[in-house]
Amino acid sequence: MSLQLDWSNDQEKVNISEDFIGVLEKLLQLAGEAEGLTDGDVALSFVDDEEIHQLNKDYRGIDRPTDVLSFAMQEETDEELGIIYEVEDESDPIPYEGMLGDIIISVERAKLQSEEYGHSLERELGFLFVHGFLHLIGYDHQDEESEAVMTKKQEAVLQQAGLTR
Repeated sequence: MSLQLDWSNDQEKVNISEDFIGVLEKLLQLAGEAEGLTDGDVALSFVDDEEIHQLNKDYRGIDRPTDVLSFAMQEETDEELGIIYEVEDESDPIPYEGMLGDIIISVERAKLQSEEYGHSLERELGFLFVHGFLHLIGYDHQDEESEAVMTKKQEAVLQQAGLTR
């Protein structure tokens, strides 16, 4: 088995090519390998700012658009999710089957951010996807230490895939 990506494009402002979906599938495999995950499903939806704004308002109580939302399927409580998978021995990955969760990305917001940060839209979408994936398995960035951990993991995966700044 392997990690599987199911995706949909629910916006019309930016074309999402099959080639780029291949890049995202590679990112999913790389991020999964780094965390010792070999199986599971991730649903990815590309939306516009209006859609993500409504989701952010409905599910987080924040009345503005955001770049990425993640909805983990493995949450045990309403509290913040703990790290589900901690790999002690990378040669012995943790078996997992089932839905990890949903990642929703605003392509409009990603495009603006890519221009602001001076890198490609593909790099920004890749960053948001890996960021969302890490949230699905329990990582967060509530403080400087946890943000540094996520940033290091995200950048390592993006570097491996050749999505540099």
